[in-house]
Amino acid sequence: MARSRGLMEQDQSKLDVTKLHPLTPEVISRQATINIGMAHVVFSLVMSGRFPSVSVYAMLTKFASVPLGMWPMGSLLLSKQSQVYRAYGSGKEDTPLCDVPGFENCRMKLLRHVSFVDCPGTIAQGAPVVPISAQLKYNIDVICEYIVKKIPIPERNFISPPNMIVIRSFDVNKPGSEVDEIKGGVAGGSILKGVLRVNQKIEVRPGIVMKDEHGKLKCTPIYSRIVSLYAEQNELQYAVPGGLIGVGTTMDPTLTRADRLVGQVLGEVGSLPDVYIELEVNFFLLRRLLGVRTTGTERASRVSKLAKGEILMLNIGSMSTGARVVAVKNDLAKLQLTAPVCTSKGEKLALSRRIEKHWRLIGWGTIQAGTTLDVPPCPL
Repeated sequence: MARSRGLMEQDQSKLDVTKLHPLTPEVISRQATINIGMAHVVFSLVMSGRFPSVSVYAMLTKFASVPLGMWPMGSLLLSKQSQVYRAYGSGKEDTPLCDVPGFENCRMKLLRHVSFVDCPGTIAQGAPVVPISAQLKYNIDVICEYIVKKIPIPERNFISPPNMIVIRSFDVNKPGSEVDEIKGGVAGGSILKGVLRVNQKIEVRPGIVMKDEHGKLKCTPIYSRIVSLYAEQNELQYAVPGGLIGVGTTMDPTLTRADRLVGQVLGEVGSLPDVYIELEVNFFLLRRLLGVRTTGTERASRVSKLAKGEILMLNIGSMSTGARVVAVKNDLAKLQLTAPVCTSKGEKLALSRRIEKHWRLIGWGTIQAGTTLDVPPCPL
């Protein structure tokens, strides 16, 4: 891969996964490695353009500045003791010129590459309150500095076989494309562990799900090869955990169109978790319903116990599926799924119940055991 737009080169022949780190320059130059929960205030910053895209830079006078993660920021050292931080888009060059008057000849340095994730329920107890004005650009540099200095670097597993949950999938071909112009399907998601590489052979589970002649569910994994990797508009030779990654494959695009792969798991052939059709979970129920309107001093309804035979909705990773309660004992439940799920023991799941024509969160749980489907071996 040639160096483009001032970004660092990635070379698979020089890749040593044992030496990778969330702040490895060749990695953060092109993709986010830190995910930050995004509440309403941060969302307003992003939408206002104050946090452009996916990288964070810090600029230092007389020193290269350091950028931050998914939305870039830069810090400029006004003196040998002070710094100023800036945020830029994910495709910004690694060492842009400083935009602070008096320091126009100074270069910034990329410090982090972060991705803001939409999850307004993040824990905020003890977090500092930083007054800002997104429209007037007041104190944006303080937010950038806080991200660089206070948010810890996450521990990432680069050594294990890659595992990615699919949250989007596309057919990128335009109507009327010629046969020799057709491109394979694209899957988008977040890598949980390991490193995906261009030209790597991959497997998608559960894959194609259908019923056999006896009416029982069976699944056939999809096998393919990675032809391209992207983070935003940045082309990658390898991708690591953190941020959203687009994986171009040789799959039939009809398998990926209209988010048909959402909820599936993509990874190295033969390394993915089992496919379950029945789960045994250790669950915890909320005391009261969330998101239900009440009047006056009326309190939200209590969450009733799980009942044998009732239908719930489960969220496991990016998969949403129905489940029938087969048995309940204390805080343990056996759930029969309406669609098979690729998951593993110890994974967390969310439980929702149909209340007043809406699915409402009633609790969460941890997978303890289950019944798996037989997965045919790789034919390659």
